[in-house]
Amino acid sequence: MLDLQRLRALHAVSVHGTVSAAAAALGYTSSAVSQQIAKLERETRTVLLERQGRGVRLTDEAQQLVAAAQELLAIVERAETELERRRGLPAGRLTIAAFPSAARGLMPSVLADLAGRHPDLDARLSEIDPHLSVDLVAKGAVDLVVTHDWDIAPVPPPPGVEQAVIGDDLCDLLVPEKHPFAGRPAVRREELGGERWICQPPGRICHEWLVRTLRAVGHKPEIVHQADENPTLVALVAAGLGIALIPRLGRGPLPEGVVEVPLDPVPVRRLYAMWRAGAARRPAIAEAVRTLVDHWPKVSSRTER
Repeated sequence: MLDLQRLRALHAVSVHGTVSAAAAALGYTSSAVSQQIAKLERETRTVLLERQGRGVRLTDEAQQLVAAAQELLAIVERAETELERRRGLPAGRLTIAAFPSAARGLMPSVLADLAGRHPDLDARLSEIDPHLSVDLVAKGAVDLVVTHDWDIAPVPPPPGVEQAVIGDDLCDLLVPEKHPFAGRPAVRREELGGERWICQPPGRICHEWLVRTLRAVGHKPEIVHQADENPTLVALVAAGLGIALIPRLGRGPLPEGVVEVPLDPVPVRRLYAMWRAGAARRPAIAEAVRTLVDHWPKVSSRTER
């Protein structure tokens, strides 16, 4: 008989791409995941993983097992959801993925609130970018995702995933203190041509927003420095190396040498909570979403200018 935990390990490798990433998502060591899959290979008398460069590739037989595992895990999730619903109280493990600035600026207070009011709920956070996390919740690798999109580039949830709006996060232009825009009450988007930009890498929602927005007003941004984290972008602005568009959530106090200038109109990104439709009745998810929405006004008020 196939062991569900071993199937779960194989499914995690399929979703996350590597044994180490699967282990981190499951809360195991890499050797523990490798052992689970090795036992599954012995049970099925089938090779499931093959070396491919520095990573692994799932064989055709492994892909068949992954499909079966996804069905079984969905059945287990429905059963757990129904039991929790009958008890009526949030309980059990709840895995949450949030993008970096939400993980820093919103999630600490939300997680502390949940832990204080629901001691039987084991909520666990992973910091994951939106372009990865939405796919993870759709595949059942995490229970709940905090993600975002921008006003001119909405991102609809994938099939089988539901969402709720948490709130709107405003964004500002950050410039070096000696920049001509410093001290201006506002800057129009049409004035942004010819600037040296500091931005997140291609493929990130912030990068796509910048390119699309400036293209709409006749400019192509010259992106001279790229970094994943907003604090790094702010530090580059402080060094006088360019300008950047940074959301307010999780940004923290600005260092010396950086001036905040509003854009007209103000860019807005919208935060969402997303979860699988099959788990919508689970009290843990309902309570986590409600807590996210309840905490947002206080969090956003701390960032208002």
